Amino acid sequence: MLLLRSLVFDIAMYGLMVIVGILGGPLALWSVAGAHRTIKAYCAGVFWLLRVICGLRVEVRGEVPAGDVIVASKHQSFLDIIILAHALPRPSFIMKKQLRWAPILGLYALRIGSTPVDRGRRSQAMKEMVAHVETATEPRQLVIYPQGTRVLPGAKLPYKSGAGVLYDRLGKVCVPAATNVGVFWSRRGRYRHPGVAVLEFLPPIPPGLPIQEFMRRVEGVVEENSDRLMREAGFDLATAAPGG
Repeated sequence: MLLLRSLVFDIAMYGLMVIVGILGGPLALWSVAGAHRTIKAYCAGVFWLLRVICGLRVEVRGEVPAGDVIVASKHQSFLDIIILAHALPRPSFIMKKQLRWAPILGLYALRIGSTPVDRGRRSQAMKEMVAHVETATEPRQLVIYPQGTRVLPGAKLPYKSGAGVLYDRLGKVCVPAATNVGVFWSRRGRYRHPGVAVLEFLPPIPPGLPIQEFMRRVEGVVEENSDRLMREAGFDLATAAPGG
């Protein structure tokens, strides 16, 4: 029954993406604000489908940042992207370059100013990422996933320097974010488990720290609080795989 519910949800979720993406297309093309409104309408629809079909509720904790900040978040599944896109007033994302060509998703991501990154060319990708981000002219919440990929619950993957470079170059406040969404909806997982998926915004880190100190601080606070949220959801960290 759980697998059936999960399959029904996935079909409904992607069907909704097509419907909302097409209907909201003129609004998104008219303005960036219209693109954000369309995205948030889709996210709200996904939350409703999750609750009704899968028994999975979404909860946002902490003070949602509204200013011109960097958000350094734990990344466990597509669900944490949806939560951030809905909760933040004007988010944009550091994303994989391949996602530019994803139907509907890629178009809207680029419309709101997201930055495509080629992870296979590290030094060049870093320069291109910083150059693109620095062209932004309006305040926004720039979301970066410091581990660079979705991570299984309890898995430990290194934090990459991209978040530190952006923090140093932009001179902005960074808001860490922890989550336990992977307990209920993991990367490449077929099941959508019932429960309460939480994304929590943590106390901000002021600008001006050395990059290495910043990276240690981000990793410590995000990992510690994500572990806490996963334990709260009943996940046994002792049985988790060491890698993602």
